[in-house]
Amino acid sequence: MQNQYADLVIVGSANVDHILNVDDFPTAGQTLTAKNYKVAFGGKGANQAVAAARSGANVAFIGCVGDDEFGNNIKIQLQKDHVNVQALQKVVHQHTGVALIFVNQHADNFIGIHAGANAALSTEYVNQHKNLIQHAKILLLQLETPINSIVAAATLAHASVVKIILNPAPAQALTSEFLNLIDIITPNETEAEQLTGVKINNLDDAQHAADILHQYGIKTVVITLGAEGVWLSEFGQGQLIPAFKVDAVDSIAAGDTFNGAFATALLEGQSNQQAAKFANAAAAIAVTRYGAEPSIPNRAEIDTFLKENSNG
Repeated sequence: MQNQYADLVIVGSANVDHILNVDDFPTAGQTLTAKNYKVAFGGKGANQAVAAARSGANVAFIGCVGDDEFGNNIKIQLQKDHVNVQALQKVVHQHTGVALIFVNQHADNFIGIHAGANAALSTEYVNQHKNLIQHAKILLLQLETPINSIVAAATLAHASVVKIILNPAPAQALTSEFLNLIDIITPNETEAEQLTGVKINNLDDAQHAADILHQYGIKTVVITLGAEGVWLSEFGQGQLIPAFKVDAVDSIAAGDTFNGAFATALLEGQSNQQAAKFANAAAAIAVTRYGAEPSIPNRAEIDTFLKENSNG
């Protein structure tokens, strides 16, 4: 039954993405002519909210946008995707967060971000919406908004026995006190190295990194390994959940798509292994499309993809 609460609550960022497609990334002092330019909505929090909603979750988003046209349009788009936006705040005299993204011919990207209104996502604002967090089944977090607010959200969820998934992106150092609150962590290789000091060159390294994260009391570690898939470690036992083979054109929001779909599958009672496979399918579809939110698939597309690739 739909009500003011949601099974999945996401605290995070909302951005407008300016995307340039280039053959190769520029070097210092070099000017490149882009093959394509587009504006799309993104931000890790909003992307993950859209991914979860499109894959079937009842999701609410706690975040901030600017007092501008981009902010209005992001809110409209989230509502179209059936995301509960009662806790999406418009910040007066601030612009919506901006991401400047280069995508090369290999579908790799590098990104520069200005927080804009995302910086206004304060602990006070999180506490205003504590009922939303306390009534959730899962809280999904990332690191594009002020860390104090993220810790505040996790503390509220932990006290109410709400499962907490942390996507520790962008990579940064985190305190053991914060990591102790986390049930599931979903770093990529770079983020795992930042948190553990282990450079991941093979699956043994992935398990070594996972073991270090388990020492913080994190029961489930999901290290995303790009085209290889994900390394899923539960209570110190790891396995590779292989990726699906697709022709990638753009990896923007692939990780966000994975996280949103993974949380959705867990809410439906799927095992961590099943959820990782479901999320791999969602991410595989996303990398065959351009942009952040425009690339995120809906549930019917994910289910069809899984049927068609059931032996893949």
